[in-house]
Amino acid sequence: MTEITRVPLQPIARGSLSKIWLGVAAIALAAGGIAYAAMPPAVHIETLTAGSGDSPTMDDVVLINYKGTLPSGKVFDQAKQVPMALGEVVPGFSKALVQMKRGGKYMVEIPSSLAYGDKAVGDIPANTDLTFEIELLDFKSRAEIEQQQRIMQQLQQMQAQQGAPGAAAPAGKP
Repeated sequence: MTEITRVPLQPIARGSLSKIWLGVAAIALAAGGIAYAAMPPAVHIETLTAGSGDSPTMDDVVLINYKGTLPSGKVFDQAKQVPMALGEVVPGFSKALVQMKRGGKYMVEIPSSLAYGDKAVGDIPANTDLTFEIELLDFKSRAEIEQQQRIMQQLQQMQAQQGAPGAAAPAGKP
């Protein structure tokens, strides 16, 4: 049988335990602060009117009404029934749109790092957070839009062919 050597534990000095716990709490707070600071910037979305159904994907084209404002409240851009390809807008705008539902209306706050960053664009100063009011009217995939464009081109060609004989006569002469 083996022998175990016993080592006596030294008593903990009065008040040392609370100091240890304070140290652990300080380390936990510091780690939480570092983790928070390292988080990527996020888009904040507030639902004004709930939509329904599916949400668009990054490959879709959306039809929206929107109004963009600066932190001062100045409107820098607004439009109605605008088609936009999600892959062709600032990252914060597309990140917000893929979370929306058809028919919904939303207030979106985009941090400058997900908007135009350190570049001034038009009336938008560099490093400016942006606020948008967005209404998602509809969205379609690129394939659906391309198919509709092909159908429209075919219809236009058919109309041009049907109107060609009458279009040959000079104006004012039968």
